[in-house]
Amino acid sequence: MMEEDKVFSKALNKKFEFDETVAAVFDDMLSRSVPYYNDVIELICKLILSQKKDKLSVLDLGSSTAKLLIELHKRANFPIRLKGIDNSPAMIERALSKAKAFGADIELIEGDILKYPISNEDIIVSNYTLQFIRPIKRPPLVKKIYDGLNEDGEFYFSEKVVFHDSKLDKIMIDIYYDYKRSQGYSDYEISAKREALENVLIPFTIDENIQMCREAGFKRVDTVFQWANFVTFRAVK
Repeated sequence: MMEEDKVFSKALNKKFEFDETVAAVFDDMLSRSVPYYNDVIELICKLILSQKKDKLSVLDLGSSTAKLLIELHKRANFPIRLKGIDNSPAMIERALSKAKAFGADIELIEGDILKYPISNEDIIVSNYTLQFIRPIKRPPLVKKIYDGLNEDGEFYFSEKVVFHDSKLDKIMIDIYYDYKRSQGYSDYEISAKREALENVLIPFTIDENIQMCREAGFKRVDTVFQWANFVTFRAVK
């Protein structure tokens, strides 16, 4: 059973970071904080596995506790090479433990995705990770992702987004906070997490994310899922 997320039930007095405190409850945090998170993971898995390509290589950037990679391991009925990278030692430790429990052959690397060399990948995934990269460093990273994909390779990424229309943006945020309340989070927890994430999570608009991919060289960029201000994109090289 997942440990319940109570990280923001009391004052932390620090900015958000992916330390052991967060890693211990991360699966619960995602399932309750990110609308339709499990459905998005399932959708991405189905899109990836629809290729049915032997020895398909999948790299997950910001793999956290390896949920996506383990789901791919469980669902794949053909040879697939799974690799994840995360800069949090606590996340890697939890991911290794989970992979062992499921008997999943997954290469898990503790490292910085900005520095990690990417090459010869069929699929690259980055779920709710780019938003934590400083905006000035995001386009070069997406270009590196593009360069590291094989021809016709695919890049799936999910992001929290903002809207050009400030009124709409506020409405979407209010709807999202109502969602978090429905998941059992208190107003104090919602407020505390919002403050901890200030200047740590910096979202782009949908258009900015698409333009960033196009400027990197991707020939097609589509949204494959959206709920309020949470969007999943698919970019094809």
